[in-house]
Amino acid sequence: MVIIECQGLSVTYPGGVQALKDVDLKIGAGEFVIVVGLSGAGKSTLLRTINRLVDPTGGRIKVDGRVINDLSKKELKEYRSQVGMIFQNFNLVKRSSVLRNVLAGRLRGVPTWRTLLGLFPQEDVAEALSCLERVGIEEKAKSRADELSGGQQQRVGIARALAQNPKILLADEPVASLDPPTSHAVMKDLKRINEEDGITTIVNLHFIDLAKEYGEKIVGLREGELVYEGLADEITEEEFEEIYGRSITAEDQLGAGGGAHA
Repeated sequence: MVIIECQGLSVTYPGGVQALKDVDLKIGAGEFVIVVGLSGAGKSTLLRTINRLVDPTGGRIKVDGRVINDLSKKELKEYRSQVGMIFQNFNLVKRSSVLRNVLAGRLRGVPTWRTLLGLFPQEDVAEALSCLERVGIEEKAKSRADELSGGQQQRVGIARALAQNPKILLADEPVASLDPPTSHAVMKDLKRINEEDGITTIVNLHFIDLAKEYGEKIVGLREGELVYEGLADEITEEEFEEIYGRSITAEDQLGAGGGAHA
């Protein structure tokens, strides 16, 4: 069953930069999809358009059969509560505890006055702790977010998204600032959650070896255009070169010298 469908999706930013050009794409319920392409290919714009952080300037997006282009403010808030977002730079409140950061994923059902006073319902606290346990850092619940390593902060980001009980999980370059072992650990967490919960998951990556290892389906973007769509275990190096518009280098593979800091 198709859960996300982009029909002629285009995004042109103020100033005339066309980030997406007439993209037609269907994503099935429960799929684990990896979007690859160079920086500037449109990967982040695609994810941010799906969760409506960026508005389409052409075409439309259907989620669960519903066009989401013109949702009202109330409808958009409800829709976003069903879409978990994981960011490259973690987007945590650094001075707050790990638990409070994860509880942010539960805010939809909690009155503002309770959140200001830190009075979260016990069932929400239990759910947040359960999400931390699923990514293996429940013992860090009372630590400040800025005391954690990059990998631990990204796991908090995953737990926060999980706490929403989302239908869709979007991860925008979630391992770009992590070392190789931590990158694999984060990808394994995302893959396991996808398999256990059946959450449709879309991950933006640059590294082709991670894409092949963890992806079920690969989508390739080049200069805003969809240039590849197929199964991860069938894509060839030549097809990656077509997506990237050049020969594959060591920097395109995490295990061959790519990656950054722990």
